Amino acid sequence: MADDHIKLEPSWKARVGDYLLRPEMRELSAFLRARVAAGARIFPPARNIFAAFDATPFDQVKVVILGQDPYHGPGQAHGLCFSVQPGVPVPPSLLNMFKELERDLGIPRPDHGCLLPWARQGVLLINAVLTVEQGRPGSHQGKGWEGFTDHVVEALDREREGLVFMLWGSYAQKKGRIVDPRRHRVLRTTHPSPLSAHRGFLGSGHFSAANEYLARRGMAPVDWSLPPRHALGID
Repeated sequence: MADDHIKLEPSWKARVGDYLLRPEMRELSAFLRARVAAGARIFPPARNIFAAFDATPFDQVKVVILGQDPYHGPGQAHGLCFSVQPGVPVPPSLLNMFKELERDLGIPRPDHGCLLPWARQGVLLINAVLTVEQGRPGSHQGKGWEGFTDHVVEALDREREGLVFMLWGSYAQKKGRIVDPRRHRVLRTTHPSPLSAHRGFLGSGHFSAANEYLARRGMAPVDWSLPPRHALGID
């Protein structure tokens, strides 16, 4: 990955761009090119791989939600964890997130699953692994992305203070171990997947807890409601 070819939002590139020049990231880049050449369909599209960073510059981050890897169905993944493009059916985990929002804050379920409005308010929606192959969940785990996203979390933990980290499920909680709970608010519960949501996520109150923490620190809370699909302007 040549430096001038790294399409990363400037505030992020200044902090983690060097990491993309490491040998293991060059190997990852070669792996992705080889898979495309072999006919693999990779999600999200290349232009959206770093979409979470484009939508939420480093200094604007207030909340961090960590996912595992992108959705592996056509048209779903667009670079923000748990989010899908307008018009795409809402996946089960995201539906449970909407259920908890309604229970926690009385916010009715939106008519789409695009979380870009959250990202634009400072909610960094990143997966630990930024690419996947169609129909093959976890297919790009262990190829190098985890080190990069660890580097992202480390930069936030080190340079920022008073962030909210939402760590849902054992995978996210393991990745979040480097976060200093004395400097940040760390919220942990089960994953919103239908397999585990009823064991802690539903009823966790994480959305209101995040806003209460931000308010105590004099920061604007997140408006967790989503505008109707027709008002997004991104169809």
